[in-house]
Amino acid sequence: MAKTKTLFVCSECGGTCPKWEGRCPHCSAWNTLQESRESTAPAHRYAPLAGSSPVRSLAEIEARELPRQPTGIAEFDRVLGGGLVTGAVVLIGGDPGIGKSTLLLQALVSLSHAVKVLYVTGEESAEQVALRARRLELATNDVDLLAEIRLESITAALTEQKPAVAVIDSIQTLYSSELSAAPGSVSQVRECAAQLTRLAKQTGTSIVLIGHVTKDGALAGPRVLEHIVDTVLYFEGDTHSAFRLVRAFKNRFGAVNELGVFAMTDRGLRGVANPSALFLSQHEQNVAGSCVMATQEGTRPLLVEIQALVDTAHVPNPRRLSVGLEGTRLAMLLAVLHRHAGVVTFDQDVFVNAVGGVKITEPAADLAVLLAIMSSLGNKPLPRGLVVFGEVGLAGEIRPAPRGQERLREAAKLGFSLALIPKANAPRQVIEGLEVIAVDRIDAAIARLRELG
Repeated sequence: MAKTKTLFVCSECGGTCPKWEGRCPHCSAWNTLQESRESTAPAHRYAPLAGSSPVRSLAEIEARELPRQPTGIAEFDRVLGGGLVTGAVVLIGGDPGIGKSTLLLQALVSLSHAVKVLYVTGEESAEQVALRARRLELATNDVDLLAEIRLESITAALTEQKPAVAVIDSIQTLYSSELSAAPGSVSQVRECAAQLTRLAKQTGTSIVLIGHVTKDGALAGPRVLEHIVDTVLYFEGDTHSAFRLVRAFKNRFGAVNELGVFAMTDRGLRGVANPSALFLSQHEQNVAGSCVMATQEGTRPLLVEIQALVDTAHVPNPRRLSVGLEGTRLAMLLAVLHRHAGVVTFDQDVFVNAVGGVKITEPAADLAVLLAIMSSLGNKPLPRGLVVFGEVGLAGEIRPAPRGQERLREAAKLGFSLALIPKANAPRQVIEGLEVIAVDRIDAAIARLRELG
């Protein structure tokens, strides 16, 4: 049980005395000894890393912009918010073989030209990492490598080498000698992540942790792992496709839901300068059931093609399936379409897909989904050069979407000539080359499209 001991601390020099005296024996100052109580509990393993801090007013604390170290990969820097922050801990997860180790090895090689870096591998041998670097034709002369899974050895190497950036591949392979549990267990993952985070804050080393994911796509291990770190990134995309998406789900130093787009090549991952082109199909002529929407991922506007297929159901319970979109909203949108536009789909199978493997989570995709369904149901293509966005409410109203001006400018830049948007997003100034139609209800939107033919 912890005991408390009374000490007298000098306010001038910080010296301590076991009893009060009028004059400090260390600095000879008068009336400076103040009573203080100290716990005599045994030292905790976190004690060397945690220092005491006095209570301060928030207004007195000077806020300054934290310096960032660009990785040299523009799309990766975009997701991070401009680069790696000194002392930050980044957790990146994704399916096996999707390219996590490849991307971070490329980033370390780029960073090694400016700062000291360290790559810690626990899943692969040093020879395997060297073979990958050779296959990617990377210049690894300034990249230090450590093949180790024991936490104490890794922290000792980080303390001795003092790298500016370190990559741990992966956090589930590490173990601490303080615990008897197997590597990858809840206690080991929590302990190793906590120790590495404290070390990063103490030394200023930016640490990037690679994490495994479960079959459901969530990061394996305790949920506290995502709370400890500063930034959580997820790799998205099909391993059979050449394109990869890196999305920020948590970022204390940047925008959340920021998106980076990469293409997998024989020389590693390469950033895609115009990602909107990936998500737009190239049709020789207009096809029914296709609608282009302008979505916003973080600070980046993207144009994505939404496809719908409506077909007669041959079973008592028609199917409703959505890929890349929120599945629970599809049934709600079909009910709104029936109630407020008089379009019946209770005897139809409805399939909706976001082209290119992108996942759209914002409700501004509602209007594009409904117009694609209407187009497929009537087997009539939408007007050429049309782009839409807007959230549809249960009362049939079309609600505004954030950052509408940026979406419209992106559409105009890519050659779209007609935009159907919520009335609240109507631009105050004319956008060159883009005709804007502002509507406030779903029935009004469908009526305007019928007029356009």
